[in-house]
Order: sequence, then structure tokens, then C-alpha cells
Amino acid sequence: MATPALTSNLPPRPASRAFFDRLRGGDEIAYLLTLACTVATFLIVVFLVGELWFRSQAAIKAFGLNFLFTSTWNPNADQFGALPFIYGTCVTSFLALLIAVPFGVASAVFLSEMAPPMLSNIFTFLIELLAAVPSVIYGLLGVFILVPVIRHDLVPVLKHAFGFLPVFKGNTFGFSFLSAGLVLSVMIMPFIVSVSREVLLAVPVEQREAALALGATKWEMTWQIVLPNAKTGILGSIFLALARALGETMAVTMVIGNTPVISASLLSPGYSIAAVIANEFAEANGALYVSSLIFLGLVLFGLTIVINAVARIFILMTSRRTA
Repeated sequence: MATPALTSNLPPRPASRAFFDRLRGGDEIAYLLTLACTVATFLIVVFLVGELWFRSQAAIKAFGLNFLFTSTWNPNADQFGALPFIYGTCVTSFLALLIAVPFGVASAVFLSEMAPPMLSNIFTFLIELLAAVPSVIYGLLGVFILVPVIRHDLVPVLKHAFGFLPVFKGNTFGFSFLSAGLVLSVMIMPFIVSVSREVLLAVPVEQREAALALGATKWEMTWQIVLPNAKTGILGSIFLALARALGETMAVTMVIGNTPVISASLLSPGYSIAAVIANEFAEANGALYVSSLIFLGLVLFGLTIVINAVARIFILMTSRRTA
């Protein structure tokens, strides 16, 4: 004989009562708070882009896309072009990466794989302190220490050995693309070392032990097992450092020379986007002059977004190939 189904005679709870029950449990509160933070972050980005776009309308209407490909910067004649500053920003940033990446990755490998734990922790703490040093301190050290060394010691050696290359031709007073690149390399190296070390330490110990059990040396294990597994994270640290280098202002301003020219020589003075905004915004007179400087800020913002987007795509492709 079939047993009749038991039904509840209790009335269903109202939707508002169910919502308050979830609030009491904490799930809805956590959801609403995290959603509000996410939306606020997105709105801040949209506000920044919108404000830069609105404030730079005078320059956009006057120059259009030619602003990006014009090398003339003459405020007295209301002639403005961003190409020298884009060039200086890219050259100094990539020169900094060229110097910092080998040293940073090698240091991370030593701290994670070679050094004793106590020594590794001490060195890591000291290297991470470099990231907390104000950029103006790096600029002062660059002006009083690095620039004289480059002018009197490094440039004669470079010209004697590589003077036939266009990148080492011409006269220099020390304030140059090379000086800015060297200062930036020191500033971004802590980011590469710290993040890369953590990524290397995250590689499973079992993979290390398996490689050693098969007869690999410690260096073979590091080169063939650990580094390939940590490649994506190391690339992420490099692009994080690049984003830091693109937006650096004070240290670069103090050592780059602040001359809006495009030169193939690293010994020549130059200018960067952040430096020209910092130097000239306070004294800019005229709506077109101010708008052009704000347009430069919008260009720097866009350049950072493009480079980070390319980095994301590159890391995604690398991850898929690795998988």
C-alpha cells in the first residue's frame, strides 16, 4: 500500500524574510561589500579616463592623432607633439628592463634555490627595502654619484669598445637616456626579485626531488624543471616592473636631461612623458598648453594599458602552451 506524501501546512516564508536570513548568515553582506568594492574600482578607472579625455579636448581637436607623431614642442608657438616624450619613455623603460631582468631573475634563482634559508631571508628583506626608498632619493644618488661616473668613467670605456655603434656616439654630459635607464633598473629590480622568488618557491618540492632522484644536478634541476614551471610568473613580474618604469617621474626627471629630442644615441639627453608633465604643468599658461599636457597623461595611461594587455595575452598564450 502506497504511503501518502507528507506535506507541510506551514505557509512559505516571504522573500524579504529569506533575504534577511541570508543577511544574518553573512553571505549577502559579503557579496554586497565585495561587489561594491569591485564596482567602485571600475568606476574610478572610468572616471580617470573620462576626466583625462574631457580635459584634453582642446589638444585633441587642435592636433588629433598627429599629436602622437609630431616631434615639435614649442609652447610659445602653440606647437605640441608627443613623439619625443613617447620615445624617451619607451627607451628608458626598455633599457631598464634590459639591465634589470638578468640581474633580477639571477638573484631570485640564487635566493630561492642556492642560498641557505637564513641568508635568503636576510637578502630578500634588504632587496625589498629598495622598493620602499622614495624615488627622489634615487634621483639624488643618480645626480651626485651615477652621472659623474657615467661622464668620466663609463662613457670613455663604451666609446672605446663600442664607439662604432650609433647608440654610443655623440658627446654627453652624463644626463642621458643611459643614466635614466640605469636608475630605473635599480628601482624596478626589487619587484622582479621579490615576485620571481615567490614564484620559484611555489614550484612543488616533489618536482625538485624527482629531478634529483633521476640524477640531475642542482643547476640542471633549476634550469630544466624549476624555471620552466615558474616562467609565467616570472614574465608577470617583468611586466609589473615595466609598468612601474613607465610611470616613474622624479628620478627620471633628475637624470634624463629634459630635452625633447629623438636621438639614436643612449648618451644623448631626452625627455619622458611623466617628466614633462611634472616639469611644465605648474607653469603652463594657456588652455592649449594645459590641454596638451593632460593629453600626454592620457597617452601615458593608454600606453600602460596597452602594454599590460599585451602582457596578459602573452602570459595567457605561454600558460596554454605550457599546459
